[in-house]
Amino acid sequence: MMKIGRNDPCFCGSGKKYKKCCYGKVQEARAAAPAGPPQLSLKAEVEKIQQAAVAGKSEVRTIGVFVLFSTESGNAWLLELTDMDALLVARDGAACEVDIIESAETMEINWSHQFAVRNKRLVVTSYADKTEQVLEGCPTHSIWAAIKKIHQKFPAEVLERIHLELPSEEAAAAEGTN
Repeated sequence: MMKIGRNDPCFCGSGKKYKKCCYGKVQEARAAAPAGPPQLSLKAEVEKIQQAAVAGKSEVRTIGVFVLFSTESGNAWLLELTDMDALLVARDGAACEVDIIESAETMEINWSHQFAVRNKRLVVTSYADKTEQVLEGCPTHSIWAAIKKIHQKFPAEVLERIHLELPSEEAAAAEGTN
């Protein structure tokens, strides 16, 4: 590849010198380009899933060990697989106030529930009063598929910290979750 000098004819074919034509545009483009790969933001993903819930769309998203989902009835949840924590982020078509503090090194979330998948149903248990609730109308099959993808993506030492066991292929086929 040949390097273009400032006094060489511009590569765009204008007949002008490079320094008088496209040099400034290239410099501006370099300055505007991000300095590295884009930072993933859990807050941004929560906002996207809240928007889906407000719009009545059923969606499932993943980011790291987090699964986010929304339902057609306007509810949305954030699930964390290592400690099986859950947080309601939208209810009945309205976004809930979510307190997530994140930096490049740490993340703080005030979890409200713990979750489990039982008999092809998503169950949440409140930390405050220990009440249990089966979440109706949530895309349990898609959530389960997202959890399986996370299990395939991460190394064994990370997966050892995840408390949700995937069933054997025979058990999954018998339950119809496969």
